Amino acid sequence: MESCDVSFPRARKRNRARIRGFAALIVLLAAGCGGDPATPAPAAVGQEDLTLLPEATTFGTLADAAKDSGAAATGKVVHPKDDLVVYQSVGGKAVAKLPSTQVGSPTWVPVIAEQGQWAEILLPARPNASAGWVHLDPARVEIAQNDYTVNVDRAAFSLELTRSGERLGKWTIGTGKPEYPTPKGRAFLLASIEETVNEYSPIVLPLSAHSESHETFGGGPGTVGIHTWPNDSYQGQANSDGCIRVPKAALDELVKVPLGAIVNIV
Repeated sequence: MESCDVSFPRARKRNRARIRGFAALIVLLAAGCGGDPATPAPAAVGQEDLTLLPEATTFGTLADAAKDSGAAATGKVVHPKDDLVVYQSVGGKAVAKLPSTQVGSPTWVPVIAEQGQWAEILLPARPNASAGWVHLDPARVEIAQNDYTVNVDRAAFSLELTRSGERLGKWTIGTGKPEYPTPKGRAFLLASIEETVNEYSPIVLPLSAHSESHETFGGGPGTVGIHTWPNDSYQGQANSDGCIRVPKAALDELVKVPLGAIVNIV
């Protein structure tokens, strides 16, 4: 039986070798990002206050998070070296902490806007389209370029993978049932998990998006993922519990995509 969400407690999580290659592309913030009098410094957050902040993970809910502003993604992705404070706005209220790992994979989140030493990022917690601002302190974050984009068209039952606007592949997919629809909006590739419990897919790629119909599913928080299926009965059909079912050829390409890549679902 399919889970619209990864069996987090039982699945063996893995850090893919490709992440090591991706890490080689990391570009630390240089002196050009050091100091901009036009933007405020972040409010100091003590260790005790940091402990009390909710975690920005697929298991969390961030009531005070900002919403995705809709700004065009910059192609940059951010990795926190340790718990990173997320603010509601530039120089505003601290609303969450972003951990350095997510579901056994290193945390990479997309940057959708920049203002001085600040970056607006998408977050992996509920509600969908949660966003926030982080201060780009080179002692606390790493930055890389990620030019991959995944475009999902629910009506056309298609998934397209591009890099710098160039199509790398397009496949027929399956999506969520009308009562459990795949949520539309902008999300990102959150993690990669080698599945050892369910047999429908060797690898599952959790997204930052969550089902709007399932508060929980299969013991998890209703995280939507991309995975394969034992047969092709899903193709061109809305018959999952919210996940995106893809052919093996698509998954083989998607597992090469660095984490943090934008996933547009329309």
